[in-house]
Amino acid sequence: MLTGQSDERPCPVPQAVIEHAARIVRAGGVVAFPTETVYGLGADATDETAVARVFALKGRPADHPLIVHLPSAEALDLWARDVPPTAHLLASRFWPGPLTLILKRGPVVSDAVTGGQDTVGLRIPGHPVALALLREFGGGIAAPSANRFGRISPTRASHVIDEFGAEVDYVVDGGPCAVGVESTILDLTSERPRVLRPGGVTAADIAELIGEAVEAPSTGGPRTPGRLASHYAPRTPLRLARSQDLEALLAEETASRPPVATLARRPPRGDVPSPHAWVMMPSDA
Repeated sequence: MLTGQSDERPCPVPQAVIEHAARIVRAGGVVAFPTETVYGLGADATDETAVARVFALKGRPADHPLIVHLPSAEALDLWARDVPPTAHLLASRFWPGPLTLILKRGPVVSDAVTGGQDTVGLRIPGHPVALALLREFGGGIAAPSANRFGRISPTRASHVIDEFGAEVDYVVDGGPCAVGVESTILDLTSERPRVLRPGGVTAADIAELIGEAVEAPSTGGPRTPGRLASHYAPRTPLRLARSQDLEALLAEETASRPPVATLARRPPRGDVPSPHAWVMMPSDA
């Protein structure tokens, strides 16, 4: 079970780096920074021009909302209204951490962040670099994953640089992300809490804490990141095959494609021609 304890770790980057990144955000710039989930592409959540630039960099549809990252739980009532007791309970247990709460948006939240909806996604990231940046900045940072829209999310600073190059004003390298998948998104605006996107905090974790069942993801509810038919998609083609067909398919693919990797539960029956690869899955995938 994941808990929010990461704010106790020392920040692994110099304070001068954090201060520089915060100045860029205050000036309307876009900064990539690590969270415990993935690297985020951050801008001042109250600056509609800066937020619009994040959308443009990602190629993200304007009606696809962003998550606002907060410096502390005390900011919850500023960014949301009619906050239920369940939200404060979850925040006390899972923040900082990989849980995003969907709540009724507060007066400081603009349509640019929410895609015109009356709800907003909020979380406190569980990474010392992200927390140091948020606290130095002193406000909310809207930060989707630092990748082109629909592509795989970055878990290292080098992934961000490969994706955007100099288009991003600054990249804070805080090392690899610990979780590696996006935060769980929990909708608290409907009659019962429901998970809109699975992530690092499970529905069972949430249900155990709040003492009631949590609804599974469905097609209804507020628009949230990561719920389109194609999302977090690699560029590399993928084929699923029966175990007995793998060698034949490998031979077929290697005749017409660049290097092919086969991910299997068994070793190959014979040699795998270079530069192709046969990768054995662990017994516990």
